[in-house]
Amino acid sequence: MQDDTQPPTHAPTIRVVAMPADTNAAGDIFGGWLMSEMDKAAGTAAALRATGRCSTVGVDRMTFLRPVKVGDEVSVYTEITRVGRTSMEIHVEAWRRSRYGSESHKVTEALFTFVALDEDGRPRPVDAG
Repeated sequence: MQDDTQPPTHAPTIRVVAMPADTNAAGDIFGGWLMSEMDKAAGTAAALRATGRCSTVGVDRMTFLRPVKVGDEVSVYTEITRVGRTSMEIHVEAWRRSRYGSESHKVTEALFTFVALDEDGRPRPVDAG
């Protein structure tokens, strides 16, 4: 796992700006929105690795470290940490950068598990894309 003071050195899988419609009642960005963005990034990594359709089957150890504010740029980084016969484990980190600053902070991380699927939606070998 990456340290909490510097974002990963590779390019983010996705980058998005948090908008007012994504807030909870307290005015912070809703955790479900952030989790959705992380799932999109992990899904992108899984589909590329499996060269085809994949589905999320689990999320483990999600920890929210700090809030995301409206206008923050959120960069989501992925790393495939395990590949099984039909599944993949993907470590996902989300980092925020204030719209007007240059310093980044990790806001959450989690392990996502995806399964490669065939045309009928059944598990297939990852390497049989």
